Amino acid sequence: MSADAQALPRHARPTGPNYKWVALSNTTLGVLLGAMDSSIILISLPNIFKGLHVNPLVPAETGNLLWMLLGYQVVTATLLVSLGRLADVRGRVRIYNLGFLIFSIGSVLLYIVPELTPQLGDTAVFELIMFRLVQGVGAACLIANSTAILTDAFPPRQRGLALGINMVAALGGSLVGLLLGGFLAAISWRWVFLISVPFGIIGTIWAYVSLREQSTRRGATHVDILGNVFLGGGLVLILVALTYGLLPYGNSNVGWSNPWVIGGVIAGVAMLVAFVLVERRIREPLFNLALFKIRPFTVGSIAQFLVSIAYGGLQLIFIIWLQGIWLPLHGYRFEDTPLYSAIYLIPLLIGYMIFGVTSGWLSNRLSPRMVTTGSMLVLSAAFLILRTFPADFQYVWFAIILFVIGAAFGAFSAPNTTSVMNALPPQFRGVGSGMRSTFQFAGNPLSLSVYFTVMILALSTSLPTSIRAGLQQNGVPEQAIATITRLPPTGALFAVFLGYNPMQTLLPPQVLQALGPQAQANLLSTTFFPSTISDSFMTALSAVFLFSALLTLLAAIFSAIRGPRFVYEESANEQRQDIDRALQRQSLTTASSGK
Repeated sequence: MSADAQALPRHARPTGPNYKWVALSNTTLGVLLGAMDSSIILISLPNIFKGLHVNPLVPAETGNLLWMLLGYQVVTATLLVSLGRLADVRGRVRIYNLGFLIFSIGSVLLYIVPELTPQLGDTAVFELIMFRLVQGVGAACLIANSTAILTDAFPPRQRGLALGINMVAALGGSLVGLLLGGFLAAISWRWVFLISVPFGIIGTIWAYVSLREQSTRRGATHVDILGNVFLGGGLVLILVALTYGLLPYGNSNVGWSNPWVIGGVIAGVAMLVAFVLVERRIREPLFNLALFKIRPFTVGSIAQFLVSIAYGGLQLIFIIWLQGIWLPLHGYRFEDTPLYSAIYLIPLLIGYMIFGVTSGWLSNRLSPRMVTTGSMLVLSAAFLILRTFPADFQYVWFAIILFVIGAAFGAFSAPNTTSVMNALPPQFRGVGSGMRSTFQFAGNPLSLSVYFTVMILALSTSLPTSIRAGLQQNGVPEQAIATITRLPPTGALFAVFLGYNPMQTLLPPQVLQALGPQAQANLLSTTFFPSTISDSFMTALSAVFLFSALLTLLAAIFSAIRGPRFVYEESANEQRQDIDRALQRQSLTTASSGK
């Protein structure tokens, strides 16, 4: 390295011929870590709450339970565009490095909660939620910039493969998180958070030493405060309202009639509308709306949003299906089902890994339109086939469908992301990547809200009748039956998800103890609850899969209209000039407002 090069800041020094692989390996670690920690607590939650001396199934703890599940995703989705815009101005590598550091700090804080709050209890739960939000900020820095860093580092003909590997790390991390959470929580719930610390430290140092700034920075002297407030505030209000919409309110088993939930959705939508109006007038907007005139970017982002809604809650639905019905019917104890459900979902990961990388390689040679449209049609067909499955299915066929779903989703992810990123001018890749990721991450909580609402409403109408008959046959007093059948099914679903025997949480201890040994054994067996819930559950599941099939079919339509393969750097001068003129017109329009 020359003396002149050594005099430059480390992140600005020239890159070697193998730098792109360094960027790929480091960003893959970052995405893997962020995705892994989004799911690692799903299976370990029972051990976490037990270690904190808190019962998560007490109604007062339901809000804490939801925030533990969704808070990480909410803060990540909220910050992606803002951090992408900041990276376009300050440097993508710089913000990415900061993300590793923040993530590592959050992981350390999570591990030392017992030292910070020796009395544990709800105070410790609150601290865990807050420190998970810190982790979410770090993850947002990593996710918002990893795709843009790879797009800068790889030539157009190799981006599909690179982004395919990166996408595989994203889903692979979420499934690895499930397995790790189950194994580590069996040793100590604190290890669930400790596992991220060494990887976070290694990633921080490695990123600082090895990554170089290759982005075309945009000069900016103005911070779009209003844009950040309206976009971030709107997303927070909507996502928080969606979260609390799952809680019972008044006489309803869901919270969609809660004035705070309704007000949150309305206020959030109003803030997003205000964001669009502000961005059309402000001198240096957070997000240049003219980017939506680039067809591959717009239709690719919309298709990603639709797929996220269809696919986002699917993992949780599969977990409840396995843990609440299939595994207990096959002799697994409820407390053992969380770990085994993750194991039985492995075909989903295998399909995604194989076709995620393969489709990334193919997208460099074939039209992304062909690959993404075909994969969405296959995914839609897979959802329709799932509607024909009984509650107690043959696992070999279920594994095949899981593999196909993973393969179809993997075949869509890399080509779609490559198409979106290839279409962006280099100076807008950070904020463009952030917007694409926002569509993806905002779809996940929305998916969970839709799926859970459908489940709860379906169970509310049919479960009381089913469970009443079973309780009467086992001699449960009528007064206790009336109380149990009036309980919202939310508690039973959470109990299944957390690995508790739902009947043990529904039946008061004094009622259970008053029954004979045979009746107790029947009610607490691994077959009573699955047999009782299966018909109602499968009715709801059929509606959910139909909804997902329609969404993925719509995603296929948007994928089909994305147009031929388009790469900004390789496009004809006239095409690039059209995009540049549209962006410039937007800048001139906003500048003329005098703001």
